[in-house]
Amino acid sequence: MKVPRILPFSLGLSLLLATVPAAANPEPETPYFKASAALSMELKNAQWFDGKGLQRGTLYVKDGRFTDQRIKKAQRQMDLKGQFLIPPLADAHNHNLQTLWGFARYAPSYLRDGVFYTAQQCGEPKAVAEMRPIAAQAASPEVLFNSACITASEGQPLAQLLGDDPKLRAEDFIDKAVLVMDTLQDLNQKWPLVGPRKSDSIKLMISRSESPELRSEPKQHGRLGLRPELVGAIVKRAHQDGYKVIAQADTAADFALATQSGVDWVARLPGLHFFEGTTAERYRISPEAAAEAAKKKLSVITAISGSKLFPMPAETLAAVRQLQAENLRRLLEAKVPLLLGSDLYNGTALSELRTLDALGLLDRSQLLRLATVDTPRALFPKRKIACFDNGCEASFLLLKSNPLQGLEALERIQLRVKQGRVLSQ
Repeated sequence: MKVPRILPFSLGLSLLLATVPAAANPEPETPYFKASAALSMELKNAQWFDGKGLQRGTLYVKDGRFTDQRIKKAQRQMDLKGQFLIPPLADAHNHNLQTLWGFARYAPSYLRDGVFYTAQQCGEPKAVAEMRPIAAQAASPEVLFNSACITASEGQPLAQLLGDDPKLRAEDFIDKAVLVMDTLQDLNQKWPLVGPRKSDSIKLMISRSESPELRSEPKQHGRLGLRPELVGAIVKRAHQDGYKVIAQADTAADFALATQSGVDWVARLPGLHFFEGTTAERYRISPEAAAEAAKKKLSVITAISGSKLFPMPAETLAAVRQLQAENLRRLLEAKVPLLLGSDLYNGTALSELRTLDALGLLDRSQLLRLATVDTPRALFPKRKIACFDNGCEASFLLLKSNPLQGLEALERIQLRVKQGRVLSQ
């Protein structure tokens, strides 16, 4: 199978792969993992990260969960003196596990990097339906799938999907790969298309909402987003039907619109790159918008590591990074919840964690909590995960060195355990 070229937005590549005829699985980036049966365990001299610091003691695992009851003859007894346990990581924004090709290629990399949980955004419904039973296997990352991505007739990702192929038409993708809504009438007529897509959430594409004049420019066709007046109505309808709503917000105005409309998550920080003819000011989140986001308990997925993939001079990338640091600082000061996500088709949350660490805004304890506690629990709020207490799912990583002293510890994972099952290659 000829794989389409890498696009600036991993969303476009994911949807394109969903339209390519099935072929033999590609070589994975790293060897596949297999899972053992659920084992009883006694973990002596354990040191584990609880979201704040390190706790010490002996841990017991039975039937895939931690237990307070001592196990006399555990199937696996380990002395962990000098080693460290952390919960697995989560990636709240990616697109690379939504097709058979992508899953075969990249799922092992998630487990290699200790990423057990992910939210995949804007998948093609038929491809996602094929992936659900595969992602449910013990030796797979656990996935929330979004297959209800709503945009405008001039909106992303239509330009990426069409590319330069003269044989492709927008009609090949409209209300198939993505849903297109331009008016309230469209919303009312097309909302019945949402349910059959069996999506775990709704995603809205919002891009440069403050510049309506761009809709008349041919070169912007397929690169914009929903009309501002429609966003609130879609959010209301989605919430009525019990869906979480995620919004892409490319600019500060988009962020304010998403916040005012009551979305649950913003898919990435504004300012991934600067659109032509714009400066950092177009993407700077205002104190008022940050305060409103905090008041409404909106969560913001970071997803800034992909900036390095856009062609731009070094000084522009430096300006982008400075703007991102300012926006993150403003959100942190307003106490807006953050979630870790990479939006890297050929990467995982570990890359995003390194990028955030380089910005220097969060200490190692805060970074680890973001990656291993806050984000997993946001993805699966009804489960008892990212903890080592009685009844918590026994999913954890064993590290050779202390991650609070350096994130390079995450590159030396000694053992991966998922719900009491040992994952090995």
